[in-house]
Amino acid sequence: MRAGIKWMFLIIGTTIGAGYASGRELWQFFGHESGLAILLFAMFFSLSCGVIMSLSFKKQSVHYLPVLRIIVGKRMTGIYDVMIFLYLFTTTVVMIAGSGATGQAFNFPYWWGIGIMLMALIALFMKDINGLLSINQFILPPLLGGLVYVLLLFTIDQELELFSHWREQRNWTAAFPFTALNILPLIAVLGAVGNKVKSKKEIWVACIGSGVLLGIISYIYNNSLIQIADELLLYEIPLFAILQHYPVQMIIFISILLWFAIFTTAASGILGIVTRIQSYVNKPLWLIVVVTLVTMIPLTALGFSTLVSYLYPIYGILNLYVLTRLLLFPLWYKQT
Repeated sequence: MRAGIKWMFLIIGTTIGAGYASGRELWQFFGHESGLAILLFAMFFSLSCGVIMSLSFKKQSVHYLPVLRIIVGKRMTGIYDVMIFLYLFTTTVVMIAGSGATGQAFNFPYWWGIGIMLMALIALFMKDINGLLSINQFILPPLLGGLVYVLLLFTIDQELELFSHWREQRNWTAAFPFTALNILPLIAVLGAVGNKVKSKKEIWVACIGSGVLLGIISYIYNNSLIQIADELLLYEIPLFAILQHYPVQMIIFISILLWFAIFTTAASGILGIVTRIQSYVNKPLWLIVVVTLVTMIPLTALGFSTLVSYLYPIYGILNLYVLTRLLLFPLWYKQT
């Protein structure tokens, strides 16, 4: 159970980043009439994670390529190898830009937030992969607890009904691109830790637990955003539209948690990138991290919401092939 929870936090930490925790990503895909879409997402997510982790465990992999080769087939491996690398690179840039946007909310210069994120990432990987696994176990419980607390408090204060529109589910197809968007980085991250997984029991604890938790949080979060839909255009980070109803102390507390959500996802993205690079370049992990981060700095000038608005829907659609392969895995794998 303890090992399963450790992997569950790694999965959730990879998924809850700047886009998700800020509400921007949820609003991009869900919104009105999306209850069924979120339920399907939770189911697809658990199943997909289970397939990825099982393959990673079977191959005892240290980077994502062996797992990717099985999922998409040898012919498509080269294309998706490049795509995963570019995805991790650009979404890590989104996380770093998100750190800058979080700083701006408190009138700090944009580049201060970016600089703090870069230094924290370099320090984390001084301890190799174990640093990321350890910090996830400390950061994620208060992060999830704080986010759920704010969302439930907002639901109670505004007297919102959680199931008032359950008959209206026309947006159910959004489950597919949203799940696909979040699955690709998990191939990279979970593919890098296959040699550290000890049993199949911890795999299912991690996968079912992460799917259930993310499904519940997504539903409550989306329901809250629907109530303030008219105000969301005014905010770079939709979560702050919810927090405007509360004292400044709560805004500061949640902003710190938001920054840590951004940090854990950026760290997961860097893990996927540098473990792949290390298979070609025999250099210390921290050195590869430094060089990678330096190349990302110019792209952060594009801004957080711009990156999320354009990149996430594109990747969500491109990754549908991977999601289809994962959901139908028992059928085609037996034939193979």
